[in-house]
Amino acid sequence: MEAKSERKDGVLIFFISGRLDAFGAQHLDEWIKEALHDDDKELVLDLSGSTYLSSGGLRTFNALKKEMKRRNGRFALASVGEYPKKVLDMAGFSTIFDMYPTANDAVTDIVKKRRDPRLFAEIFHKKIEEGGITLTIEPGWMTSPPTLKVIGDLNKILYSQITEADIRAKKFSEITYSLGLGALGANVKEAMPLLGEMITLYGAMVWLPTDGNNTPDFLTPQDTKGDIPVYTGFNITLDGPFNEYLTLDTKDPQGISITEIYRLIFSSAHSRIPGFRGVVAVTIWGVIAGLASSGIKKSPLASAAPPGGASIMDPGYRAEWMASDTGMAYNGDTLVSFGIGVDLTGDLSKYNAETLNSLYYANPANQGASKQMYLHNHGVVFRGVPYDATLDLNSQVKKITNDAEFVDMRHLLDSTRIRKAKIGVAYIQEILREP
Repeated sequence: MEAKSERKDGVLIFFISGRLDAFGAQHLDEWIKEALHDDDKELVLDLSGSTYLSSGGLRTFNALKKEMKRRNGRFALASVGEYPKKVLDMAGFSTIFDMYPTANDAVTDIVKKRRDPRLFAEIFHKKIEEGGITLTIEPGWMTSPPTLKVIGDLNKILYSQITEADIRAKKFSEITYSLGLGALGANVKEAMPLLGEMITLYGAMVWLPTDGNNTPDFLTPQDTKGDIPVYTGFNITLDGPFNEYLTLDTKDPQGISITEIYRLIFSSAHSRIPGFRGVVAVTIWGVIAGLASSGIKKSPLASAAPPGGASIMDPGYRAEWMASDTGMAYNGDTLVSFGIGVDLTGDLSKYNAETLNSLYYANPANQGASKQMYLHNHGVVFRGVPYDATLDLNSQVKKITNDAEFVDMRHLLDSTRIRKAKIGVAYIQEILREP
């Protein structure tokens, strides 16, 4: 059996040729799982090239219908031949599956009846449309002004000067959204040689151990009151709520870059947010168009420092210390990220300069990096998470970290591209250093 796929008006269509027996259905199931992106909600199977259907195919159809229902979408059959139609009738499935004369008829009806996500936007107070990009803004619930809390010295990472005295132990319950350098372990001595890129998302700790295996690890405790600490040599934590929630959509299948997302946030904030100070903390739940990443390869301990006080970012040492991948991976998978953005065109004078500089560094892997902003983002890749912009961001992040299939975790390069997203934005009022 053979199959090819295409997308039309956002609907995934599979054109099937050959026998849909148990063997063929098994292959079809694998092909569809590989092709489905996390924002796909609608699937049409065109059976014009298939003259045989058995129970194996029926089971696959039934599983696909359930999956599309889970995604609040539609599943349909098109161009069903004489024999497959008899099998569907005999099995009692003709009234269960939506069937259309052609795939085009199916797509036309699906698009016509598709739920418009703008229908839930009555509480939104602002919509920005620019170059095929739509950004819809929903106010958050303010309980206190959001601040950033910084532990450690970023320069000690960049110059590999971390010692045991620099390590702090944090409870899971203390770091809802954060990024930095960290590790898990039985004690601080066990954790230090493994310090790597880390992110915490609603109590889940995900990190990339610097053990040479290039394989992320994670822990999602069910009881955040436990005594397993996160050891960190540098950490930036958001303290306070998101001021706004943004729903991002673009018609371009290549999506838009993280740089462009922050540019939209900054330009909108300057015109709308009184007293905007130029620093934001951002959580993104979205669908990846292409992920570009980097990561530290060795724990930046003082005992491993480059000679002569050189930085691990210096050209002569960068390859030894840093890994990067600009291959734009994980198209169609889910990203949950947390990051910091600094608008260099704004008035940053209200922040302490030393504390402000602790938020970011110029990553050489960001080719052609914008001179108008500095970004520092870590992200986790998940798979099989239906994207639905009507859902609450924080609740969904918590659900994803508990239930979804974990794939990868990386430091995100600014060229990472997102196709659609729900974004929480905190307009930072103050940056505090923790002792």
